[in-house]
Amino acid sequence: MTIDTKSPVPHYAPAAPTQENLTYADLGIVDLAKASTAEGLAELATTARDALHNIGFFYIINHGLSRPETERMFDIADVPFSQVPDQEKSEYRAKIIEAGSYQGYKPRQFWHINGGVKDQIETYNINRNVAKKQHPEALRPYLPEIGDFARHNHGILHTILRLLAIGLELPEDTFVNQHKWESASETYVRFMKYYPRTAEDEEKAQQVWLKGHTDIGSITILWSQPVSALQILSPDGQWKWLRHVDNALVVNAGDCMEFLSGGFYKATIHRVIQPPVDQRGHTRLGIIYFGSPDENVKLLPASESSVLERVGICRRFEDKDAPTVGSYRTGRTASYGTVTLKQSEEKDIEVEVVSGVVVKHYN
Repeated sequence: MTIDTKSPVPHYAPAAPTQENLTYADLGIVDLAKASTAEGLAELATTARDALHNIGFFYIINHGLSRPETERMFDIADVPFSQVPDQEKSEYRAKIIEAGSYQGYKPRQFWHINGGVKDQIETYNINRNVAKKQHPEALRPYLPEIGDFARHNHGILHTILRLLAIGLELPEDTFVNQHKWESASETYVRFMKYYPRTAEDEEKAQQVWLKGHTDIGSITILWSQPVSALQILSPDGQWKWLRHVDNALVVNAGDCMEFLSGGFYKATIHRVIQPPVDQRGHTRLGIIYFGSPDENVKLLPASESSVLERVGICRRFEDKDAPTVGSYRTGRTASYGTVTLKQSEEKDIEVEVVSGVVVKHYN
């Protein structure tokens, strides 16, 4: 990512990494330095395939941004929260329920978490085309950098999609062609800030900050940060922590990728809980790139895959009932954390139906 002009930005100081002995998930590592050769690409495709088939998450290293560049992006990520007054934030509030879109601000206490407790999470979401909408005044000097950052992430997204297509023995650009930069989609950069809660709310919510869920889109790229709070539901049914890896990315599959891959790549359930004792009282600042297919793509499995011919397709709905990305995305966005969920027969699981698809939420 090339940045020609840099405006001064206040520094965001995160908490130091935890020293507590946590049970971490064992995730594969995709080293993009190997992606320049056919042999390296084949090796990475195997790693990515196995990771998303068996667990649903993996790390990426050597992604093209230096540590100072990444740290500057975290400084910029804090601007919409710490440098914009509340009155101006309200002017850029996202039309989440009205339009099923996260573009703009999601305020704190918008989602219901558990036990009558609402979230303490503030997000600011920017379409990958940063000129698509207006932004708060304090953020405007950094829009060129954010635009470069979005393009850089989209390049990483395309590399991941190529690896996943190779893993299914499909033409390399199969998924890339469904995620064009210029097409209409809700692929965007999210800046996300978690604020500490009261002890009373922690008890009521059972320390859950964001209940167990799968992501809506195809591929999520999370820029690793030091405050431990993210957990995944591992194949053995246990919640395991995600280890912070300095200047690395954490990648996971979402619902759309699970549908497009016929269930081969799993949208893994993950949640955010109260950090370890030595990190409590600190805010948790995150940067995420949410990849989503083009809005008009039908969520049909890639049945031409020879891998799926061998292992079979795991269906959540019949092909004739497959929703488009747009209808599924808007439905899930508008309902998340705002509708009353039904208790499932499975323990600690609540469900809703979105575009004919049963969506599970885990407490």
